[in-house]
Amino acid sequence: MSDPVLATHNLQKRFGALTATDDVSIDLRPQEIHAVIGPNGAGKSTLIAQICGGLQPDAGTVHFLGQDVTRQSTAIRARAGLARTFQISALAMEDTVLENVLLGSLGASGRPWRFWQPALSDNTLRAKSEAALERVGLGDVRHVRCANLSHGQRRQLEVAVALTLSPRAFVMDEPMAGLGSEGSKQLTGFLDTLRDEAPILLVEHDMDAVFALADRVTVLVYGRVIATGSVDEIRANHEVRQAYLGDDA
Repeated sequence: MSDPVLATHNLQKRFGALTATDDVSIDLRPQEIHAVIGPNGAGKSTLIAQICGGLQPDAGTVHFLGQDVTRQSTAIRARAGLARTFQISALAMEDTVLENVLLGSLGASGRPWRFWQPALSDNTLRAKSEAALERVGLGDVRHVRCANLSHGQRRQLEVAVALTLSPRAFVMDEPMAGLGSEGSKQLTGFLDTLRDEAPILLVEHDMDAVFALADRVTVLVYGRVIATGSVDEIRANHEVRQAYLGDDA
């Protein structure tokens, strides 16, 4: 079996008396989509924040590409190829689609932000950004302001920004949030094509998308992993059905 691209080992995070992450160990393997599911308050966002560098764990470690990155910043992890999309859009709404992706390219290059204006005419960064937009199907709207995009197009744009990192792994926080059934179906199809480029750790409430995409599923409840397995194993797990999926799983 291939070594994991991304792994957590016995992560713990407490906020006062609340244990938000309780001894969580998960991993992401090459060419895999590993979904993390659970009810609201299960600790999914706290887990992602520790994986991506926004929060430091109280105990445990995060490894990326075989290196311990537990104490590294979000920016360092991103430049190493850990690409994240957010539950709530972090896009610059007044900028154009292309300008948003150029920002991602600039961040990935490690160049200071004072070079933002010259970056607009940097042919290498521009070509990289336009290629990412073509990849997600937004090439024709690259000069449109982000504020004028549909919700689904903004989700596609977030993926394009992530692609500028030359990602080695994606961490996606509820990419289907706010999408209708057709938008979710389209994004599901697109994400399925990404796994060969880089594996995806997917936090998602849309069970249709999870069951269509996931090679493995981990279930969090009150910050603790109660099950990890294939879609069929998770569907059949009595504890998971009681805690989250219900009888219609």
